Amino acid sequence: MSLDLAWLLLCTALVIFMTPGLAFFYGGLVKSKSVVSMMMLSFGSLGLVTVLWVLYGATGIGALGDGPISQFFGNPFQDFGLTESVTADDGTLGGIAFGASFAIITVALISGAIADRARFFPWLLFAGIWATLVYFPGQAWVWGGGWIGSGDGILNGVPALDWAGGTVVHQASGAAALALALVLGRRKVGFSKEESAPHNVPLVLIGASILWFGWFGFNTGAYGADEAQTSLIFINTLIAPAAAMLGWLVVEHFKEGKATAVGGASGIVAGLVAITPACAHITPLWAIGLGAIAGAICAFAVDLKFKWGFDDTLDVVGIHLVAGFVGCISLGFIAKYDAEGLFYGGGAGQLWSQFSSSVIMIAWAFAVAYVAGTVIEKTIGLRAKEEDEVAGIDQVLHGSEGYALD
Repeated sequence: MSLDLAWLLLCTALVIFMTPGLAFFYGGLVKSKSVVSMMMLSFGSLGLVTVLWVLYGATGIGALGDGPISQFFGNPFQDFGLTESVTADDGTLGGIAFGASFAIITVALISGAIADRARFFPWLLFAGIWATLVYFPGQAWVWGGGWIGSGDGILNGVPALDWAGGTVVHQASGAAALALALVLGRRKVGFSKEESAPHNVPLVLIGASILWFGWFGFNTGAYGADEAQTSLIFINTLIAPAAAMLGWLVVEHFKEGKATAVGGASGIVAGLVAITPACAHITPLWAIGLGAIAGAICAFAVDLKFKWGFDDTLDVVGIHLVAGFVGCISLGFIAKYDAEGLFYGGGAGQLWSQFSSSVIMIAWAFAVAYVAGTVIEKTIGLRAKEEDEVAGIDQVLHGSEGYALD
């Protein structure tokens, strides 16, 4: 086995471990009576998206071909079930497994917006539709020779920079989260800031720790051209979330008079999101600045749901959409490697590519999520019954409680 393949498989395991970490992070943030339901949404994504990716996502929809339809959506029957790829002897299946880990957590991220009120099997239906129509083709647009990665079309030949998923992972999942929050509406109990306190802060911190640990695989699994670039990616993945945690806590101190553990954990995630598209393209000093700015901005952004009235339960919009946008747009200014931003003498073309690719990805992800979510809600029902929601959906939907103590 080559060292490259060994590293790729190790990083794949790290990224797959991030989804249980996300389940812990989200599970600690909700009420104790819905912790099992919240975690099951992540584990459900782990099961369903893995199977769909192997059946047709990786080498079908996720692999673009010739012709206008195939360039947009691939061909789901191109290598159905990896029938042809299974004979490959060049590590191809390792790369497919790594791609699966990204697809899984992208879909799982969305679930944080509908915590405390979503039904399990309708959620799986939504997850399958959204992964098929948004993530599978979207990752090919970014990394598979599509218009974002190649700079075709409105990008005027300037490829948008996105090392590990600021557009198709974080902005897309954040936009979908906003759509589902609008479709399902507010919770009956728990929407106000006073009512939304997490039930298990240590679980939140454990989840954030696992996410940070796994993120080193997330960003370095697509290893750089050489040891120097891979080392740059690794150090930037370390320092950006550290700076973001500090940025969030400083804002929180002046806003609330205290620095909270949940705020620190949220700042870490915001910094990880922001550095994801930028980790291979900026200097460590800029990574500190980007992390601090992203943490501070997200500390303000998470309160917009109370001002604007959309119930994004666990702040997927305020963290993933906002920090993903900040990270992608920043490259139009501070990119130094592989392309030059405005601060390094580059023109406005890079900034335009970063902005337009972000806006289009957000719009597509939002539109698919809104339509799919609305259809599911109007037909079989995505939201739990009001009485079940108030009483707690763990026992009703999954037949168990998070803390069955006598």
